[in-house]
Amino acid sequence: MNEVRILISGLRFPEGPTFDEDGCIWCAEQEGGNLFCRDPEGQTLRVPTGGHPCGVVIRDGYLWFGDADQRAIRRMHVKSKSIETVLTHIAGEPLLMPNDLLFDQAGNLLFTCAGSPDQERLGYVAVYSATHQAELIADGLHNPNGLLFHPDNQTLMIAETCRQRIWQGYWDDKGFSWENIHVWATTPDSAVQGDAFGPTGMTTGPDGYLYVALWGESLIR
Repeated sequence: MNEVRILISGLRFPEGPTFDEDGCIWCAEQEGGNLFCRDPEGQTLRVPTGGHPCGVVIRDGYLWFGDADQRAIRRMHVKSKSIETVLTHIAGEPLLMPNDLLFDQAGNLLFTCAGSPDQERLGYVAVYSATHQAELIADGLHNPNGLLFHPDNQTLMIAETCRQRIWQGYWDDKGFSWENIHVWATTPDSAVQGDAFGPTGMTTGPDGYLYVALWGESLIR
């Protein structure tokens, strides 16, 4: 774990790395407005989105991504590279800067909406069900970001970046409710020049550890 190998450089605000079934690594290039791909031989490809893609996840031949600029959940067919918009509103309101995404075992898409940068509007977490219904599952969060399921597939963890917290709770994939919620961990020493920074993207490793990227600190814990 002490050796670091750079696979891709020169990216404009990369986010959300993931792999497709052919072993290609994809990520969002937010400031470049692209979906970026590197294949196992090292060849690269950029697919323009016309927006600001954030988190990405691949399922059933599609790369799904949150678009903070178009305020939408969108998806790209991995083979044809065609892009379509899937969701733009919840309860009649435009989405608020969609960010990270995650599918549960029932095929429901969970996603975070970060809120406004100045925190005048707090963010939330929502679900877009396998039957194409959208609803909020948690709100009042200060920049909710990374999403993760514990290996039991029922414990949902959410990173609240600007409050330096990781929440966990039971996810009911039939009733679309997040229950028994509590703070699992905090990073109280995450502060740079007086501004609060904290956990963003998260993943579990084969060693049983939770790996968390800390925004603004150049750290993975």
